[in-house]
Amino acid sequence: MKKRVVVTGLGIISPVGNDVSSFWESLKNGKCGVGPITIFDATAFDSRIAAEVKNFDPTHYGISLKDVKRTAKFVQYAVASAKQAVESSGLILDKEDRTRIGVIIGSGIGSLHTIEEEHKIYLNKGPSRLSPFLIPMLIVNEASGLVAIIHGLKGPNSCVATACASGSHAIGEAYRTILYGDSDVMITGGTESCIVPTAVGGFCALRVLSKNNNEPQKASRPFDLERDGFVMAEGSGLVVLESLEHAQKRGANILAEIVGFGMTCDAYHITAPDPDGQGAASAMTVAMKDAAMKPEEIDYINAHGTSTKLNDKIETLSMKKAFGQHSKKVMVSSTKSMTGHLLGAAGGVEFVVCCLAIKDGVVPPTINYDHPDSDCDLDYVPNTARQAMINTCMSNSLGFGGHNASLIVKKFK
Repeated sequence: MKKRVVVTGLGIISPVGNDVSSFWESLKNGKCGVGPITIFDATAFDSRIAAEVKNFDPTHYGISLKDVKRTAKFVQYAVASAKQAVESSGLILDKEDRTRIGVIIGSGIGSLHTIEEEHKIYLNKGPSRLSPFLIPMLIVNEASGLVAIIHGLKGPNSCVATACASGSHAIGEAYRTILYGDSDVMITGGTESCIVPTAVGGFCALRVLSKNNNEPQKASRPFDLERDGFVMAEGSGLVVLESLEHAQKRGANILAEIVGFGMTCDAYHITAPDPDGQGAASAMTVAMKDAAMKPEEIDYINAHGTSTKLNDKIETLSMKKAFGQHSKKVMVSSTKSMTGHLLGAAGGVEFVVCCLAIKDGVVPPTINYDHPDSDCDLDYVPNTARQAMINTCMSNSLGFGGHNASLIVKKFK
Protein backbone atom coordinates (compact mmCIF):
# COMPACT_ATOMS: atom_id res chain seq x y z
CA MET A 1 0.00 0.00 0.00
CA LYS A 2 1.31 3.43 -0.90
CA LYS A 3 1.66 5.72 2.08
CA ARG A 4 0.40 9.28 2.37
CA VAL A 5 3.24 11.79 2.63
CA VAL A 6 2.98 15.06 4.55
CA VAL A 7 5.12 18.14 5.12
CA THR A 8 5.97 18.90 8.75
CA GLY A 9 9.01 21.20 8.65
CA LEU A 10 10.38 24.09 6.56
CA GLY A 11 13.80 25.75 6.38
CA ILE A 12 15.01 28.70 4.30
CA ILE A 13 18.18 30.63 3.59
CA SER A 14 17.44 33.18 0.88
CA PRO A 15 18.21 36.62 -0.55
CA VAL A 16 15.07 37.98 1.13
CA GLY A 17 15.32 36.30 4.53
CA ASN A 18 17.31 33.70 6.43
CA ASP A 19 14.34 32.09 8.13
CA VAL A 20 10.87 31.09 7.01
CA SER A 21 9.07 33.96 8.72
CA SER A 22 11.16 36.81 7.31
CA PHE A 23 11.30 35.12 3.90
CA TRP A 24 7.52 34.83 3.73
CA GLU A 25 6.93 38.40 4.91
CA SER A 26 9.28 39.63 2.19
CA LEU A 27 7.42 37.73 -0.52
CA LYS A 28 3.98 38.83 0.66
CA ASN A 29 5.19 42.44 0.62
CA GLY A 30 6.84 42.19 -2.80
CA LYS A 31 10.34 42.78 -1.44
CA CYS A 32 13.14 42.16 -3.94
CA GLY A 33 16.53 40.73 -2.92
CA VAL A 34 18.46 41.76 -6.06
CA GLY A 35 21.33 44.25 -5.90
CA PRO A 36 24.86 44.89 -7.17
CA ILE A 37 27.23 41.93 -6.81
CA THR A 38 29.41 42.33 -3.71
CA ILE A 39 30.94 38.85 -3.52
CA PHE A 40 33.54 39.75 -6.18
CA ASP A 41 34.40 42.68 -8.42
CA ALA A 42 31.95 42.38 -11.30
CA THR A 43 32.95 45.60 -13.08
CA ALA A 44 33.99 43.83 -16.28
CA PHE A 45 30.85 41.69 -16.59
CA ASP A 46 27.80 42.41 -18.75
CA SER A 47 25.59 41.48 -15.81
CA ARG A 48 26.75 42.98 -12.51
CA ILE A 49 23.75 42.15 -10.33
CA ALA A 50 22.64 39.15 -8.29
CA ALA A 51 20.40 38.15 -5.40
CA GLU A 52 22.93 37.42 -2.67
CA VAL A 53 22.22 35.97 0.77
CA LYS A 54 22.78 38.69 3.37
CA ASN A 55 24.01 38.53 6.98
CA PHE A 56 24.49 34.77 7.01
CA ASP A 57 26.48 33.45 9.97
CA PRO A 58 27.22 29.72 9.65
CA THR A 59 28.30 29.48 13.28
CA HIS A 60 24.72 30.31 14.26
CA TYR A 61 23.78 26.88 12.92
CA GLY A 62 26.39 24.85 14.74
CA ILE A 63 29.23 25.03 12.20
CA SER A 64 32.49 25.82 14.00
CA LEU A 65 34.88 28.49 12.71
CA LYS A 66 37.33 25.71 11.90
CA ASP A 67 34.74 23.82 9.85
CA VAL A 68 33.55 26.98 8.08
CA LYS A 69 36.91 27.06 6.29
CA ARG A 70 36.48 23.42 5.26
CA THR A 71 32.86 23.63 4.12
CA ALA A 72 31.57 25.15 0.89
CA LYS A 73 28.90 27.81 1.19
CA PHE A 74 26.23 25.77 -0.61
CA VAL A 75 26.74 23.07 2.04
CA GLN A 76 26.57 25.62 4.85
CA TYR A 77 23.25 26.87 3.49
CA ALA A 78 21.92 23.31 3.44
CA VAL A 79 23.05 22.65 7.01
CA ALA A 80 21.35 25.87 8.15
CA SER A 81 18.04 25.25 6.39
CA ALA A 82 18.04 21.60 7.51
CA LYS A 83 18.46 22.71 11.13
CA GLN A 84 15.52 25.08 10.73
CA ALA A 85 13.37 22.43 9.07
CA VAL A 86 14.07 19.80 11.74
CA GLU A 87 13.40 22.27 14.55
CA SER A 88 10.15 23.49 12.99
CA SER A 89 8.99 19.89 12.49
CA GLY A 90 9.28 19.15 16.19
CA LEU A 91 11.21 15.95 15.51
CA ILE A 92 13.15 14.71 18.54
CA LEU A 93 15.80 12.66 16.79
CA ASP A 94 16.95 10.90 19.97
CA LYS A 95 13.53 9.25 20.07
CA GLU A 96 13.57 8.22 16.40
CA ASP A 97 14.94 5.24 14.52
CA ARG A 98 17.59 7.11 12.53
CA THR A 99 17.94 4.26 10.05
CA ARG A 100 14.44 5.23 8.90
CA ILE A 101 15.30 8.90 8.29
CA GLY A 102 17.08 9.94 5.11
CA VAL A 103 18.31 12.95 3.17
CA ILE A 104 18.07 13.87 -0.52
CA ILE A 105 19.30 17.34 -1.43
CA GLY A 106 19.67 18.70 -4.95
CA SER A 107 22.26 21.16 -6.24
CA GLY A 108 23.00 22.12 -9.80
CA ILE A 109 26.66 23.00 -9.62
CA GLY A 110 28.32 22.49 -6.23
CA SER A 111 31.23 24.72 -5.29
CA LEU A 112 32.64 26.56 -8.29
CA HIS A 113 34.25 28.90 -5.77
CA THR A 114 36.43 26.05 -4.50
CA ILE A 115 37.45 25.14 -8.05
CA GLU A 116 38.35 28.74 -8.83
CA GLU A 117 40.41 29.29 -5.69
CA GLU A 118 42.23 25.98 -5.78
CA HIS A 119 43.01 26.33 -9.49
CA LYS A 120 44.77 29.62 -8.72
CA ILE A 121 46.85 27.83 -6.09
CA TYR A 122 47.69 25.06 -8.55
CA LEU A 123 48.85 27.56 -11.19
CA ASN A 124 50.86 29.70 -8.78
CA LYS A 125 52.25 27.15 -6.34
CA GLY A 126 51.86 23.71 -7.93
CA PRO A 127 49.85 20.57 -7.14
CA SER A 128 51.55 19.91 -3.81
CA ARG A 129 49.85 22.99 -2.35
CA LEU A 130 46.30 21.96 -3.21
CA SER A 131 43.98 21.64 -0.23
CA PRO A 132 43.08 18.15 0.98
CA PHE A 133 39.55 19.55 1.27
CA LEU A 134 39.33 20.47 -2.43
CA ILE A 135 37.34 17.42 -3.49
CA PRO A 136 34.97 17.13 -0.49
CA MET A 137 34.29 20.88 -0.68
CA LEU A 138 33.35 20.97 -4.35
CA ILE A 139 31.30 17.80 -4.93
CA VAL A 140 27.54 18.24 -5.03
CA ASN A 141 26.60 15.35 -2.73
CA GLU A 142 28.41 16.82 0.29
CA ALA A 143 25.26 18.77 1.23
CA SER A 144 23.17 15.65 1.78
CA GLY A 145 26.15 13.84 3.28
CA LEU A 146 26.96 16.48 5.89
CA VAL A 147 23.33 17.02 6.89
CA ALA A 148 23.10 13.27 7.56
CA ILE A 149 26.39 13.25 9.48
CA ILE A 150 25.35 16.16 11.71
CA HIS A 151 22.00 14.58 12.59
CA GLY A 152 23.17 10.95 12.56
CA LEU A 153 20.69 9.93 9.85
CA LYS A 154 21.43 6.51 8.37
CA GLY A 155 18.44 6.07 6.06
CA PRO A 156 18.35 6.61 2.28
CA ASN A 157 20.79 9.31 1.25
CA SER A 158 21.32 10.75 -2.20
CA CYS A 159 21.88 13.85 -4.27
CA VAL A 160 20.19 15.12 -7.42
CA ALA A 161 21.98 17.28 -10.00
CA THR A 162 19.57 18.20 -12.79
CA ALA A 163 20.42 21.87 -13.19
CA CYS A 164 17.52 24.14 -12.22
CA ALA A 165 15.20 21.17 -11.63
CA SER A 166 17.47 19.67 -8.93
CA GLY A 167 15.53 20.81 -5.86
CA SER A 168 12.18 19.67 -7.24
CA HIS A 169 13.57 16.32 -8.38
CA ALA A 170 15.07 15.81 -4.91
CA ILE A 171 11.71 16.43 -3.24
CA GLY A 172 10.00 14.13 -5.73
CA GLU A 173 12.45 11.32 -5.08
CA ALA A 174 12.19 11.79 -1.31
CA TYR A 175 8.40 11.70 -1.60
CA ARG A 176 8.60 8.39 -3.44
CA THR A 177 11.05 6.98 -0.89
CA ILE A 178 8.43 7.45 1.81
CA LEU A 179 5.53 6.56 -0.48
CA TYR A 180 6.89 3.05 -1.01
CA GLY A 181 7.94 2.50 2.60
CA ASP A 182 11.74 2.82 2.28
CA SER A 183 11.84 5.50 4.96
CA ASP A 184 9.57 7.24 7.47
CA VAL A 185 11.10 10.72 7.29
CA MET A 186 13.14 12.58 4.67
CA ILE A 187 14.94 15.93 4.74
CA THR A 188 14.90 17.20 1.19
CA GLY A 189 15.06 20.19 -1.14
CA GLY A 190 17.81 22.16 -2.85
CA THR A 191 20.84 24.33 -2.15
CA GLU A 192 23.12 26.48 -4.28
CA SER A 193 25.83 29.12 -4.06
CA CYS A 194 27.67 29.92 -7.26
CA ILE A 195 27.67 33.69 -7.60
CA VAL A 196 31.32 33.56 -8.64
CA PRO A 197 33.17 34.93 -11.69
CA THR A 198 33.17 31.67 -13.64
CA ALA A 199 29.42 31.12 -13.27
CA VAL A 200 28.40 34.73 -13.88
CA GLY A 201 30.76 34.92 -16.86
CA GLY A 202 29.48 31.63 -18.23
CA PHE A 203 25.85 32.65 -18.01
CA CYS A 204 26.72 36.04 -19.52
CA ALA A 205 28.32 34.18 -22.44
CA LEU A 206 25.05 32.27 -22.87
CA ARG A 207 23.26 35.65 -22.95
CA VAL A 208 20.67 34.58 -20.39
CA LEU A 209 21.36 37.09 -17.58
CA SER A 210 19.63 40.43 -17.20
CA LYS A 211 21.77 43.47 -18.02
CA ASN A 212 19.53 45.88 -16.14
CA ASN A 213 22.42 46.87 -13.90
CA ASN A 214 21.14 50.37 -13.19
CA GLU A 215 17.82 49.15 -11.75
CA PRO A 216 18.66 45.82 -10.11
CA GLN A 217 15.37 45.55 -8.22
CA LYS A 218 13.50 45.73 -11.51
CA ALA A 219 15.80 43.34 -13.38
CA SER A 220 13.93 40.10 -12.67
CA ARG A 221 10.60 40.58 -14.44
CA PRO A 222 9.04 37.22 -15.32
CA PHE A 223 6.38 37.20 -18.05
CA ASP A 224 6.85 40.94 -18.66
CA LEU A 225 7.33 42.07 -22.27
CA GLU A 226 10.58 43.87 -21.38
CA ARG A 227 12.23 40.95 -19.58
CA ASP A 228 15.84 40.53 -20.67
CA GLY A 229 17.16 37.58 -18.70
CA PHE A 230 17.29 36.02 -15.25
CA VAL A 231 19.15 37.18 -12.16
CA MET A 232 21.45 34.72 -10.40
CA ALA A 233 20.71 33.96 -6.76
CA GLU A 234 21.86 31.73 -3.93
CA GLY A 235 20.37 30.03 -0.90
CA SER A 236 18.62 26.88 0.22
CA GLY A 237 15.10 25.59 0.75
CA LEU A 238 14.60 22.30 2.59
CA VAL A 239 11.56 20.54 4.00
CA VAL A 240 10.84 17.62 6.29
CA LEU A 241 8.57 15.02 4.71
CA GLU A 242 7.02 12.20 6.73
CA SER A 243 4.62 9.37 6.23
CA LEU A 244 1.23 10.40 7.57
CA GLU A 245 1.29 7.46 9.95
CA HIS A 246 4.62 8.54 11.43
CA ALA A 247 3.61 12.20 11.72
CA GLN A 248 0.32 11.41 13.43
CA LYS A 249 1.90 8.93 15.79
CA ARG A 250 4.20 11.62 17.17
CA GLY A 251 1.53 14.34 17.11
CA ALA A 252 3.27 16.48 14.49
CA ASN A 253 1.86 19.74 13.17
CA ILE A 254 1.08 18.89 9.55
CA LEU A 255 1.55 21.83 7.17
CA ALA A 256 0.45 20.23 3.89
CA GLU A 257 0.35 16.95 2.00
CA ILE A 258 2.43 16.17 -1.08
CA VAL A 259 0.29 14.20 -3.51
CA GLY A 260 1.84 14.31 -6.97
CA PHE A 261 5.17 14.30 -8.80
CA GLY A 262 5.92 14.27 -12.50
CA MET A 263 9.19 14.44 -14.40
CA THR A 264 9.89 14.39 -18.13
CA CYS A 265 12.53 15.48 -20.62
CA ASP A 266 12.19 17.75 -23.65
CA ALA A 267 14.85 15.71 -25.52
CA TYR A 268 15.34 18.81 -27.64
CA HIS A 269 18.35 21.03 -26.75
CA ILE A 270 20.94 21.35 -23.97
CA THR A 271 19.88 24.88 -22.97
CA ALA A 272 16.75 25.93 -24.92
CA PRO A 273 13.22 24.69 -24.13
CA ASP A 274 11.30 22.77 -26.75
CA PRO A 275 9.27 25.38 -28.70
CA ASP A 276 6.10 23.28 -28.55
CA GLY A 277 6.22 23.15 -24.73
CA GLN A 278 5.09 19.54 -24.65
CA GLY A 279 7.81 18.29 -22.30
CA ALA A 280 6.93 20.68 -19.48
CA ALA A 281 3.20 20.19 -20.15
CA SER A 282 3.67 16.42 -19.83
CA ALA A 283 5.41 16.81 -16.45
CA MET A 284 2.41 18.75 -15.16
CA THR A 285 0.01 16.18 -16.59
CA VAL A 286 1.96 13.28 -15.06
CA ALA A 287 1.94 15.03 -11.67
CA MET A 288 -1.83 15.54 -11.86
CA LYS A 289 -2.30 11.90 -12.82
CA ASP A 290 -0.12 10.85 -9.88
CA ALA A 291 -2.27 13.00 -7.61
CA ALA A 292 -5.51 11.72 -9.22
CA MET A 293 -6.49 15.33 -9.83
CA LYS A 294 -8.04 17.30 -12.64
CA PRO A 295 -6.66 20.66 -13.82
CA GLU A 296 -9.65 22.43 -12.24
CA GLU A 297 -8.49 21.29 -8.81
CA ILE A 298 -5.21 23.25 -8.95
CA ASP A 299 -5.62 26.70 -7.41
CA TYR A 300 -2.11 28.12 -7.75
CA ILE A 301 1.00 27.40 -9.82
CA ASN A 302 4.40 28.62 -8.68
CA ALA A 303 5.93 28.84 -12.14
CA HIS A 304 9.55 28.32 -13.05
CA GLY A 305 9.24 31.85 -14.48
CA THR A 306 12.90 32.76 -14.94
CA SER A 307 12.45 36.10 -16.75
CA THR A 308 14.13 34.95 -19.96
CA LYS A 309 12.41 35.51 -23.29
CA LEU A 310 12.17 31.81 -24.16
CA ASN A 311 11.37 30.26 -20.78
CA ASP A 312 8.39 32.44 -19.93
CA LYS A 313 6.85 32.18 -23.38
CA ILE A 314 7.24 28.40 -23.58
CA GLU A 315 6.22 27.78 -19.97
CA THR A 316 3.04 29.77 -20.57
CA LEU A 317 2.35 27.61 -23.62
CA SER A 318 3.02 24.50 -21.53
CA MET A 319 0.54 25.55 -18.86
CA LYS A 320 -2.09 26.16 -21.52
CA LYS A 321 -1.51 22.68 -22.93
CA ALA A 322 -1.62 21.00 -19.53
CA PHE A 323 -4.53 22.95 -18.07
CA GLY A 324 -6.65 23.75 -21.12
CA GLN A 325 -9.40 26.27 -20.39
CA HIS A 326 -8.51 26.26 -16.67
CA SER A 327 -5.17 27.90 -17.53
CA LYS A 328 -7.04 31.22 -17.75
CA LYS A 329 -8.49 30.77 -14.26
CA VAL A 330 -5.59 29.32 -12.24
CA MET A 331 -3.40 31.81 -10.38
CA VAL A 332 0.24 31.78 -11.49
CA SER A 333 3.20 33.67 -10.07
CA SER A 334 6.97 33.63 -10.24
CA THR A 335 8.65 34.37 -6.94
CA LYS A 336 11.94 34.59 -8.84
CA SER A 337 10.87 38.18 -9.47
CA MET A 338 11.84 38.73 -5.81
CA THR A 339 14.35 36.00 -4.96
CA GLY A 340 16.17 35.83 -8.28
CA HIS A 341 16.92 32.40 -9.73
CA LEU A 342 18.43 30.06 -7.15
CA LEU A 343 19.30 27.49 -9.84
CA GLY A 344 19.45 24.04 -8.19
CA ALA A 345 17.89 25.43 -5.00
CA ALA A 346 14.94 27.05 -6.77
CA GLY A 347 12.63 24.04 -6.59
CA GLY A 348 13.19 23.62 -2.85
CA VAL A 349 12.57 27.28 -2.09
CA GLU A 350 9.48 27.42 -4.29
CA PHE A 351 8.02 24.25 -2.77
CA VAL A 352 8.27 26.01 0.60
CA VAL A 353 6.40 28.94 -0.97
CA CYS A 354 3.57 26.60 -1.99
CA CYS A 355 3.28 25.19 1.53
CA LEU A 356 3.11 28.70 3.00
CA ALA A 357 0.57 29.82 0.40
CA ILE A 358 -1.72 26.97 1.47
CA LYS A 359 -1.14 27.64 5.16
CA ASP A 360 -1.88 31.37 5.02
CA GLY A 361 -4.21 31.64 2.04
CA VAL A 362 -1.91 34.10 0.26
CA VAL A 363 -0.55 33.96 -3.29
CA PRO A 364 2.76 35.85 -3.53
CA PRO A 365 2.98 38.23 -6.49
CA THR A 366 5.01 38.43 -9.66
CA ILE A 367 6.57 41.84 -9.14
CA ASN A 368 7.93 44.06 -11.92
CA TYR A 369 5.04 43.02 -14.14
CA ASP A 370 4.39 46.32 -15.95
CA HIS A 371 4.21 45.52 -19.67
CA PRO A 372 1.90 42.65 -20.71
CA ASP A 373 3.23 40.28 -23.36
CA SER A 374 0.75 38.78 -25.81
CA ASP A 375 2.66 35.47 -25.58
CA CYS A 376 2.27 35.49 -21.79
CA ASP A 377 -1.40 36.06 -21.12
CA LEU A 378 -2.28 34.18 -17.93
CA ASP A 379 -3.13 35.48 -14.44
CA TYR A 380 0.36 36.13 -13.06
CA VAL A 381 -0.87 37.82 -9.83
CA PRO A 382 0.88 41.03 -10.86
CA ASN A 383 2.79 43.16 -8.34
CA THR A 384 0.59 42.63 -5.27
CA ALA A 385 -0.02 39.53 -3.16
CA ARG A 386 -3.54 38.13 -3.28
CA GLN A 387 -5.66 36.68 -0.50
CA ALA A 388 -7.34 33.51 -1.73
CA MET A 389 -8.61 30.14 -0.58
CA ILE A 390 -5.84 27.80 -1.69
CA ASN A 391 -6.32 24.07 -1.37
CA THR A 392 -3.85 22.82 -3.97
CA CYS A 393 -0.61 24.17 -5.46
CA MET A 394 1.70 23.05 -8.23
CA SER A 395 5.39 23.96 -8.33
CA ASN A 396 7.23 23.76 -11.66
CA SER A 397 10.96 23.55 -12.30
CA LEU A 398 12.66 23.35 -15.70
CA GLY A 399 16.38 22.74 -16.12
CA PHE A 400 19.07 22.87 -18.78
CA GLY A 401 19.23 19.52 -20.52
CA GLY A 402 15.47 19.55 -20.95
CA HIS A 403 14.69 18.39 -17.40
CA ASN A 404 11.12 19.11 -16.27
CA ALA A 405 9.67 18.55 -12.80
CA SER A 406 6.24 19.28 -11.32
CA LEU A 407 5.19 18.79 -7.71
CA ILE A 408 1.65 19.02 -6.30
CA VAL A 409 0.98 19.83 -2.66
CA LYS A 410 -2.42 20.28 -1.05
CA LYS A 411 -4.03 21.29 2.20
CA PHE A 412 -4.03 18.40 4.64
CA LYS A 413 -7.45 17.04 5.52
